Amino acid sequence: MINRFGLALLAPLVALATPAAAEVRLIPKGAPPADAAPPEPTYADTADLADSARFVLRAQVRKVLPVQPERAPGVRAGWGRFYIEARTRALVSGPGVVGEILRYLADMPLDLRGRPPGMAKREVLLFARSATPSAKGKGTDLALVAPDAHMIWSEPREALARRVISDLQQDDAPAGVRGLREAIHVPGTLAGEGETQLFLAMADDSAASISVVHRPGAPVAWGVSFSEVVAGATGAPPRETLAWYRLACFLPAELPRQANLSATPADAAQAVADYRLVRRELGECPRTRR
Repeated sequence: MINRFGLALLAPLVALATPAAAEVRLIPKGAPPADAAPPEPTYADTADLADSARFVLRAQVRKVLPVQPERAPGVRAGWGRFYIEARTRALVSGPGVVGEILRYLADMPLDLRGRPPGMAKREVLLFARSATPSAKGKGTDLALVAPDAHMIWSEPREALARRVISDLQQDDAPAGVRGLREAIHVPGTLAGEGETQLFLAMADDSAASISVVHRPGAPVAWGVSFSEVVAGATGAPPRETLAWYRLACFLPAELPRQANLSATPADAAQAVADYRLVRRELGECPRTRR
């Protein structure tokens, strides 16, 4: 077994994914029906998926079969796992060529009768970590990056996916932010002067920091640098950009106490205030996916 959504699972599940396997499951009170229009994916939703995907594809669903509950561990309440076959429409991103027929497992919400949304002939966007020739020699087996890493296709959704993928593929694209490594505030020689440095913990161990600058008679200003160069006071990155996503969606809500290395209580308090300023100006990270 490769993983819950791995390719090694597909062959035995084909035989088990039959209409008889569909069972009525309890739906949480107030849950939306499966055929309700899903909310539009946000930049963060799309980046969460694309950042882990080696392949992004557009496809048309041809067959949907439920997987028996005992063969589908970890499915959230009100959802079911399904074996899906689809016909490739386009390779949005990824190396090489994929087959005309795609086979994958995905989780979908169930309606009040325990049935999935109607998917036959609908076009979808798929985010997969791997794509390999089927063991049966027909088509391609996909391993999605997450149980729900497929969404109903639309032109705006594909355009957003392509924009996110382009952002991720830039040479200077910032790596993932794991958290905050250190924070220190150093006062200046003049009253009201000083600087707070926030050093980020990056997924690839690269250098990244945020500088918050205080100058007498001027508003507090800050900027971020994803390199060894100290940041200029450029303000928050524009929303729905990769730099904004890395910060707004992954920095902790509050400055961790153990990360604050400022020399005095007053300096430590200023570092906390400056960090809150940064978080406030970055704003929330809206997501529609759980």
